[in-house]
Amino acid sequence: MMYKRNYLWAFLTTLVVLSMLVAACGPTNEPGEEGLQPEETTAVETPEEGVGVGEETPMVGETPTEEAMAEETPTGEAMAEETPTGEAMAEETPTSEVAAGETPTSTVGMGEAPSMDEVLAELPADIGGTVSVLAVWSGSEQDNFMALLQPFLDHTGIELEYTSTRDINAVLTTQIQGGNPPDVAGVPGPGQLREMAQEGSVIALNDVIDMDQMEANYAQGLIDLASVDGQLYGFFLKGAVKSLIWYSPPAFEAAGYEVPETWDDLKALEQQIVDDGATPWCIGLESAASTGWPGTDWLEDIMLRTAGPDVYDQWWQHEIPWTDEAVQTAWETWGEIVSDPAMVYGGQPYVLSTNFGEAPFPLFDEEPGCYLHRQASFITDFISDQFPDLEAGTDYNFFVFPPIEEEHGNTLLVAGDLFAMFNDTEQSRALVQYLLSAPAQAIWSEAGGFLATNRQVDPSVYPDQISQQIAEMYSTATDVRFDASDLMPEAVNNAFWAGIVDFVSSPDNLGAILEGIESTAEEAYQ
Repeated sequence: MMYKRNYLWAFLTTLVVLSMLVAACGPTNEPGEEGLQPEETTAVETPEEGVGVGEETPMVGETPTEEAMAEETPTGEAMAEETPTGEAMAEETPTSEVAAGETPTSTVGMGEAPSMDEVLAELPADIGGTVSVLAVWSGSEQDNFMALLQPFLDHTGIELEYTSTRDINAVLTTQIQGGNPPDVAGVPGPGQLREMAQEGSVIALNDVIDMDQMEANYAQGLIDLASVDGQLYGFFLKGAVKSLIWYSPPAFEAAGYEVPETWDDLKALEQQIVDDGATPWCIGLESAASTGWPGTDWLEDIMLRTAGPDVYDQWWQHEIPWTDEAVQTAWETWGEIVSDPAMVYGGQPYVLSTNFGEAPFPLFDEEPGCYLHRQASFITDFISDQFPDLEAGTDYNFFVFPPIEEEHGNTLLVAGDLFAMFNDTEQSRALVQYLLSAPAQAIWSEAGGFLATNRQVDPSVYPDQISQQIAEMYSTATDVRFDASDLMPEAVNNAFWAGIVDFVSSPDNLGAILEGIESTAEEAYQ
């Protein structure tokens, strides 16, 4: 298991360089952070004027399916052995925390970013042809991605063939095996990217992009996660902070509730809400082929706070079994919430049938259906799309998932959407170069619901105060862990998702559920 441990420490050592990464906020890969049909392809032609998206673009409220990043069926293959084992922190890492409601004051820049005109001038003009892209984004996220791409399409004359799918792992694997992969695609996670690199199905990017610029503008931790044997095979386009609990400040004020600072405070708030005849939480697990993944994020946040980061690392590396007391405690802790009908809006039926992107909507009912919703930073995209008149920071805000056991601190859970190139064409090369640029990422950052990974993106482009706060959290965090399910073997991740659904359906069967996941893990980690 040492190769997995070394890989993790390499990530942790370098991820804190995210302290120099200014970006903006939101499944996580999580699995893609948006619900949609199993597979939907849209050809996007370059319009003569303006920025447009085809009428076929599904909206959030239609057929939802993240939470990336990319999201989220990675495999756990062997990682490079020559990795540092220390947890050294960058000396320049800021340690100040940004509380909800405060305006971040520190910014970290890597020199002045080029203008869009300068970026486009480096790309071939009017080359035509097509480029195919496979990703998880639909609805408003797809709209924002198309807006990001439009300057590129206008300049190059390339026609985009875009396919959105919730089950990106199965679709991508099938296309690769069939000899017809997309030119550029989202990849479920670092483990699967490594498998693809070892199989020779993905293109190394060292000769596609300027590696000096890459190393200057991206955190080394993100580069290492996407590298195999010294070659870069992917890039993180979009990041996410996951340890967030959302609420409506007006609803809190009307009910006389205060933002909790500790787990005991949170439990007391839950009881106060119940005593008032209301419901504390809204939870939705539905996400098409990835149904269940929002529950894995709950377990990861709880595990970090009840067992600590070291045991968390042992857990995803399978150095402790799924039947370990620490793992069981995390499930039982979540069970105190999700298994209690008084705690969750709509009870078990709502939790199992509601798409994760729609789950927070009852927060904003005239008579709130719930008062709390735990979800990653990308959820703002869903909220703003459904409720365009709501003002971020005023009508909805967040607080960080509170610590549970004081000795384990309050580690921040993060994730990201990983992309790779599968066909080496002039069009795909140009697209990858464009996507990595700060001006391109700034377009989606300005729209909201996006945490840029290029650290040249100016934090002032984010559309509201809470987006800037989340970007600041992401850039200044000194105690972080990457989403564990993204680092697990694909089979274990799938069993984890299924276990979440089974647990919500039959919480008394926890022992059998954990034994089932453990059985899968024993085979997958061989």
